[in-house]
Amino acid sequence: MSTNEHTKLDVYSRVTSAIVNAIELGAGTYRMPWNVRRDKGFSPISVGSAKPYRGINTVVLWSQSQAKGYGSALWGTYNQWGQLGAQVRKGEHGSPVVYWGTFESNRAEDSEDGDAPASRRLFAKGYTVFNAEQVDGLKLPKAFEPKLSHNERIARADSFFAPLAEVRDGGNRAFYRPDVPQAVYMPGFDQFPDPPQYYSVLAHETTHWTSHASRCNRELGKRFGDSAYAVEELIAELGSAYTMAHLELELTPRQDHAQYIASWLRVLKADTRAIFTAASKAQQAADFIIRQSGQSAEVAA
Repeated sequence: MSTNEHTKLDVYSRVTSAIVNAIELGAGTYRMPWNVRRDKGFSPISVGSAKPYRGINTVVLWSQSQAKGYGSALWGTYNQWGQLGAQVRKGEHGSPVVYWGTFESNRAEDSEDGDAPASRRLFAKGYTVFNAEQVDGLKLPKAFEPKLSHNERIARADSFFAPLAEVRDGGNRAFYRPDVPQAVYMPGFDQFPDPPQYYSVLAHETTHWTSHASRCNRELGKRFGDSAYAVEELIAELGSAYTMAHLELELTPRQDHAQYIASWLRVLKADTRAIFTAASKAQQAADFIIRQSGQSAEVAA
C-alpha cells in the first residue's frame, strides 16, 4: 500500500473514531454530535475564511465540541491562529478535518458517494485544527450571536419551508411516504413543546423528501445493503442538523431515534468510509433544500 493510501485510511479512521466516540458519549441521553445548540455557535466557523465548514467537517467538529466541552464555534490551524496573533497552548491536541480534491486517473475506482466518473478520483487530505478555547493571546469578539431575534428566526423558518414539501396532517406521527413524493406528514404545530422542535422534525422529514429521483435521487441499497434504511435515517438526522444550523435554530435530541443508534454504530465501526458518504449525501440534501427555499449560504470547507 502506498504512503498516500495509508494517509487516506488514517484520515477515514481518525474522523470516524472521533464521531463514533461522540455518539457513544451521548447515547444514554440521545444527544448526538449533530444536536445543534446555540451555545456551541450552530455551525463551526473557520477563522481562516470566517465561513462555516461543510459536510463531514461540520460533523466532526460538532463531535469534538461535544466530547471536549468547547463552547466556541471558531476553529483554525496552528498557522491560522498564529497569523491572528494567537498561540496554541502547549500540550493541546487538535481535531481532524478533511480537505477534499480530485485528480484524473485511468483507474476505474468509485468515488466516496459513488457518483463521480471513473476517470476522476477523489482524494482526502487530513489536517488538524484547534478550537478558540485552546489558544492564548487573542482577543476575539463574543461568540457569534444570531443576527436575528428568536421571533425573527422562527418567522424566517416558516417562510423557509413554505416553497418545499407540501405539509400534510400526519396525526401523531411525522413521516415521508415515497409513494406520495410531493408531501411530508407532520403532527400539528401545537403538538410540539416549542417551534424549534417542530422545525427540526420538519427538516428531518424534508431531508427524506429530497431522496426522490426528481430531487437528490438517493439510492443507498447498493452501497449499504440491509443497513440502507438506518443510513437513510442517519442522513436525515445530519441533513436536519445542517438545515437547522443554517436557520440558527437549536436541534434537540430525539428519543424516538434511540432505535437507530446501535445500527449507526455498527455501520460506522465496520466501514470507516460510511460517515463520509452519509455526510456527503446529507450536505447535498441540505444544499438542495436551501436552494429551493431561495436562501443560500457561504461555506469554508
